[in-house]
Amino acid sequence: MVQLLRKCQKCGSYTLRTDRCPRCDGTVRTPHPPKFSPDDKYLKYRMALKKEQLEK
Repeated sequence: MVQLLRKCQKCGSYTLRTDRCPRCDGTVRTPHPPKFSPDDKYLKYRMALKKEQLEK
């Protein structure tokens, strides 16, 4: 399923544009979490990245 909705990281508004926010020209990203899978192949990498970010 293609997720069309994007959220601006700067002002928090929602848009369908994929490059920049039309209001504040901030960066946009998808507001939806990744799909959950009990057989997550990348769990150890995500946990290491999260631990590294918390140590900063």
